[in-house]
Amino acid sequence: MTAVAADRVVEELESWLDAYAAPDACAATLLNDGHAPHAVAFRLLDAGYGERVLTHGELRDLSSRLATGLAERGVGQGDRVGVLMGKRAEYVVTLLALWRLGAVLVPLFTAFQTGAIETRTSGSGARLVVTEPSQRSKLDPIAGLDVLVTGDEFDALLTREPLAAPVAVGGDGLLAMLFTSGTTGKPKGVPIPVRALAAFRAYMHFGLDVQDGDVFWNAADPGWAYGLYYGILGPLVAGRPNILLDAGFSPDATREVFTRCGVTSFAGAPTMYRAMSKDPSFTGFSLRRASSAGEPLTPDVVAWGRDALGVEVRDHYGQTEHGMCIVNAWHDDVREPVRTGSMGPVLPGFAAGVVDGQIALDVEGSPLMFFRGYHDAPEKSAERFTPDGRWYLSGDIGRVDEDGHFFFASRDDDVILASGYRIGPFDVESVLVTHPSVVDVAVVGKPDEVRGEAVTAYVVLAPGAVAGDELAVELQQLVRNQYSAHAYPRVVHFVEELPKTPSGKVQRYLLRQRQD
Repeated sequence: MTAVAADRVVEELESWLDAYAAPDACAATLLNDGHAPHAVAFRLLDAGYGERVLTHGELRDLSSRLATGLAERGVGQGDRVGVLMGKRAEYVVTLLALWRLGAVLVPLFTAFQTGAIETRTSGSGARLVVTEPSQRSKLDPIAGLDVLVTGDEFDALLTREPLAAPVAVGGDGLLAMLFTSGTTGKPKGVPIPVRALAAFRAYMHFGLDVQDGDVFWNAADPGWAYGLYYGILGPLVAGRPNILLDAGFSPDATREVFTRCGVTSFAGAPTMYRAMSKDPSFTGFSLRRASSAGEPLTPDVVAWGRDALGVEVRDHYGQTEHGMCIVNAWHDDVREPVRTGSMGPVLPGFAAGVVDGQIALDVEGSPLMFFRGYHDAPEKSAERFTPDGRWYLSGDIGRVDEDGHFFFASRDDDVILASGYRIGPFDVESVLVTHPSVVDVAVVGKPDEVRGEAVTAYVVLAPGAVAGDELAVELQQLVRNQYSAHAYPRVVHFVEELPKTPSGKVQRYLLRQRQD
């Protein structure tokens, strides 16, 4: 990075921190009211690809009216409100209405069933949920909830007089309470303050390099961190519209949106890229940027992207607790060549290292870090920091090279100890997924009397592939030849699907519990 670029980076970070951490910071002003009324806030596509453009002026008017209606229902500053809705206009209008009142969003993923919804509403203290008709029945068994459903009741609130002025909650005031995905245990509430917008803005700018004129599409669901932070909040605060497709993911749907909308910058989960890479017809695009986050990106997808998308897919790392913090950044001021298997260096505004084998953030050296602890969980919060409070411990095992590039190995709980060796599942999975018969794979350690643990692979096959001993031997030999003889899977199971959280992360602890 040149001296001029370094000065520019510092100046931009300081300006965002000053604005979003200020005592009088107002979420609605930062996210909506500061943009020109005619500027596009979101491009909304329904399942049939019908498009509606929502401008900042429309969003301002509708959300101000809804805020008045919600206030009539007793919603005020600090109140937690669940939102259980697809990616439609009413969704973003509801979010802005809550933030105008200083209320706190509790995102609820539409694939959740009643139990998962109740965990989050009771854990956050939410007493109102705004939803759509297709989701309404999930809320019936939950006692004590007030429910507002889109349709006539919702639309009537949009006829109210606009709220006179939005509530300024300050940089430490809460925007949202987002629960972790439950990869390793019970979901925990993560408070998201207004000052977190500085971190989201930094990633949009430096990490994704979304520029004026880009057609940006973050396809992640806003019920989870990557979709909420960088599909809703990041685009709003940066003034860079996002596409919201109110339909499930598929390679066919992705191809359609790419073509219809002329997408130039795409962000999504590794599972999306893997599915696209297994479709031979998914090719011929010319994106300017392609970014991945959620789980480590296997090298075969990076290679595929150069041919099919016209650009390499860059891997980025983060967690619900702090957003993206280690990235193969795209912006010219900070971009470096990608090193195979690396998640990249730290995002400007963060400082990181490796502590006791874990990827860790230097709290004092990370002005963009907003996590201070989980909601009502002091013991779990303490586990996230070293005793002196200096380091935030991610729980992810990794390493950093001499130039500051980070490499992921596994979750701390997922390391396999076999015959005295520490084996990271990701390294083995990265080899196995290159086999043309493999669509998805997860590797875990299972108890073994001789080795301590045996490397065990659970493999999802491509259509037409034949499971059996012959293929299992092929996969074992592939790992021996391309990675290491000590790490090949002693056992290979062929399964229909892998257990995953709704955000797409593999729940390896469930595989370890299986009695195959």
